[in-house]
Amino acid sequence: MNKADVAELYRRLADRIPEPKTELYYVNDYTLLVAVVLSAQATDAGVNIATRDLFRTVDTPQAMLDLGETRLREAIKTIGLFNTKAKNVIGLSRALVDQYGGKVPADRDALMALPGVGRKTANVVMNTAFGAETFAVDTHIFRVGNRTGLAPGKDPLAVELRLDAVTPLPYRRDAHHLLILHGRYVCKARLPECWRCVIADLCRYKPKTLPPRERVAKPKPRKKAARHKKVDTPPPHPRSP
Repeated sequence: MNKADVAELYRRLADRIPEPKTELYYVNDYTLLVAVVLSAQATDAGVNIATRDLFRTVDTPQAMLDLGETRLREAIKTIGLFNTKAKNVIGLSRALVDQYGGKVPADRDALMALPGVGRKTANVVMNTAFGAETFAVDTHIFRVGNRTGLAPGKDPLAVELRLDAVTPLPYRRDAHHLLILHGRYVCKARLPECWRCVIADLCRYKPKTLPPRERVAKPKPRKKAARHKKVDTPPPHPRSP
């Protein structure tokens, strides 16, 4: 995809999504970090159900330590991998209290040193909390980057580096959210909704998905009539005299 197409792609997405932002619920930098850690292999909506009540009273690392791992597990038990995630949240909360005075560091390497925080999570926090021009590549962005031709790559890091190289101003800060929302609601994994996509003519994906009314339903194969095997009936037992 050439520079002109890349710029036009972002322009159209920004026009369609004028206020791109995370759909995770959070109240401050710390709860954002916790929410992103909890969202690994889970949906934002599912995480929000658990955290809305939790974050009403637990919104600092010390408050999380006071809650404790057992009660945290109970609070997030509807989220996948909640046992491991609870352990990581307690661990990162302890690290924030001991090393950073309870504050979330505005440094990607420092974030990645915390329990349960990988590069994607660190990039989300850096972008959303601190306004950094980072590109957090999740499954949606990985798919959109490869499918459209915007940032092809064999792994998330390759896609991230390509996005960093090709994304122009003024879209660098919002690119992460523009792409993830487009992937979540339009460029879906199983059936991309190409017929309502604003960048369909720029996208390299083929074949484009037709509108529902134009799709020809495949005829269902007829079921073959079951053949009943002839079973030899044994002769009746002679009656006793």
